[in-house]
Amino acid sequence: MSSAAPLLATRKLSVDFGGLKALQDIHLELHENEVVGVIGPNGAGKTTLFNALCGLVTPSAGDLILNGKSHKWPRTYELADLGIARTLQGVGLFPDLTVVENVMIGAEKFAHSGLISAAFGSSRDENKLRERAMLALERVYTTRLANRRADTLSYPDTKRVAIARALVSEPKILMLDEPAGGLGPEDIAWMNSLIHNLKSQCSILIVEHHMDVVMSVCDRLYVLNFGQVISSGASEAVRRNPAVIAAYLGVSET
Repeated sequence: MSSAAPLLATRKLSVDFGGLKALQDIHLELHENEVVGVIGPNGAGKTTLFNALCGLVTPSAGDLILNGKSHKWPRTYELADLGIARTLQGVGLFPDLTVVENVMIGAEKFAHSGLISAAFGSSRDENKLRERAMLALERVYTTRLANRRADTLSYPDTKRVAIARALVSEPKILMLDEPAGGLGPEDIAWMNSLIHNLKSQCSILIVEHHMDVVMSVCDRLYVLNFGQVISSGASEAVRRNPAVIAAYLGVSET
């Protein structure tokens, strides 16, 4: 891990939903060109952590540090300008638009006028946005699908397009929410290879249930259970931690 200041860090991040403590005192760091995984049993707080970082939930306490400097917790519309992009578990493509049009929406920050309101026809910089979208599709090896409607794609292809839509904003930090979810072995192997390749271009924070995926692609892991970090560090060391084994398997830490 680099000795430089992390691109992103949280200090004592806590999220409360009424009387429920969804997250408690979360310390997390993500450094340049690093892949960090957040894992844990169902209900451990993984998605809540992502949502706090993306402005979808409001932390009750804690600090956010970006590029070594304290920063207020972002709103969702501020993420692109902060160099952060996120994929969703549900993919979230617009079914009536083509693949390239879906990816162009992710490039909105580069537009001189609102792309969505311009209806893809009157925006003066539509061609430049389309070029950016095609480059993003090339990064995920999916240019062949550019003119297909999103509702005609296979599920694995929708995952690839969703990543392209996140990459088109040229993020410094890419947040992947269960990228291997619902994929078969061949497509999981492809996803692992893609994440390895993207690591040289941005830092990646990933939530994933597939242990073979996180062990393959992640430099470090944070393990959550009941809203707290119970283990963190190099992937192999975390995997052998008795507290992690207990959380996943429900056995005692003996």
